[in-house]
Amino acid sequence: MVTAIPAARPVNPRFSSGPCAKPPAYHLDKLNGAALGRSHRAAIGKAKLLAAIEGTREILGIPADYRIGIVPASDTGAFEMAMWTMLGERPAEMVAWESFGAGWVTDVVKQLKIEATVHEAPYGEIVDMAALNWDHDVCFTWNGTTSGVRVPNGDVIPADRQGLSLCDATSAAFAQDLPWDKLDVTTFSWQKVLGGEAAHGMLVLSPRAVARLESYTPAWPLPKIFRLTKGGKLIEGIFRGETINTPSMLCVEDYLVALDWARSVGGLKGLMARADASAQAIADFVAGHDWIDFLAQDPATRSNTSVCLTFSTPEGIDGAAFAKAVAKRLEGQEVAFDVGAYRDAPPGLRIWCGGTVETADVKALLPWIEWAYHAELDAARATA
Repeated sequence: MVTAIPAARPVNPRFSSGPCAKPPAYHLDKLNGAALGRSHRAAIGKAKLLAAIEGTREILGIPADYRIGIVPASDTGAFEMAMWTMLGERPAEMVAWESFGAGWVTDVVKQLKIEATVHEAPYGEIVDMAALNWDHDVCFTWNGTTSGVRVPNGDVIPADRQGLSLCDATSAAFAQDLPWDKLDVTTFSWQKVLGGEAAHGMLVLSPRAVARLESYTPAWPLPKIFRLTKGGKLIEGIFRGETINTPSMLCVEDYLVALDWARSVGGLKGLMARADASAQAIADFVAGHDWIDFLAQDPATRSNTSVCLTFSTPEGIDGAAFAKAVAKRLEGQEVAFDVGAYRDAPPGLRIWCGGTVETADVKALLPWIEWAYHAELDAARATA
């Protein structure tokens, strides 16, 4: 079946799931106010770091008594810091339904070697969160970046839990409504929904998490980069912008620009609406075509940011090779960059729909996916 090449093209073909597209109308001139060549410990540096922290609190609606810190090594560094400093006081419940959650399982079971129960679900599905023992410490991803499966809400997390809830929310923050009263430790990075630059992580601590840090000392040594307490007390400066190591002031400025843009589109509600509109455009397309489907089968758990899709291919065609070829065709036409499924995930496409992506670009991409699918199917049949 030969499908004509679509006439319209996405204005911005950047649909990568990280680093993600910059905000619309972004330009490097917007960074001219960066404190370049200045110490992050100087007044101007500390002021900008504090503005990044408080801007995050403002837009995400983080409670005033929660601490927010900027830490090294992106979301990975933030979540590792949380696990290494707080786990081990009681057993853990490790939850995974995609590759990053599986990585946290490996670290706890093989590196920290604490008592842990592992709960896993295959790609496209989710663990029964209500069945977890919330009197243990629970580690989970809110939105599976590599599976497109998310926690629909925080209703199953009990208010009277005895353990801590540790949530990797890197592809959920700024696009999904996170229930802060149910989350004790939350981590994310700048490079996802707001399209910031990589290598900086955000660590959000509830009062319960702070109490754990001040009352519990892990059995293992902690490198300097992980230390959040001194003399049994929280190092408060970390949560006022006095970072553990040197941050990039250029990246800080970039994040401040992204926060300003977020305000301009209506804050969290506006960002969520933008992501929802793009994800809905894909849902409408999938509903009208029988050869493409969501990896996440339950609509309640489908991500509105990292939208993962699978193809139906005839018997005898290598599904993995086929999906890679479709993604390559899209990139070759410069209509979609970096949309192949994550390397550990089932074959298919992964289209980022976070708020910095324009819904019009998503809609323009969809006919190209249809064209690439049929063009590759014709090619595969010709060589069969």
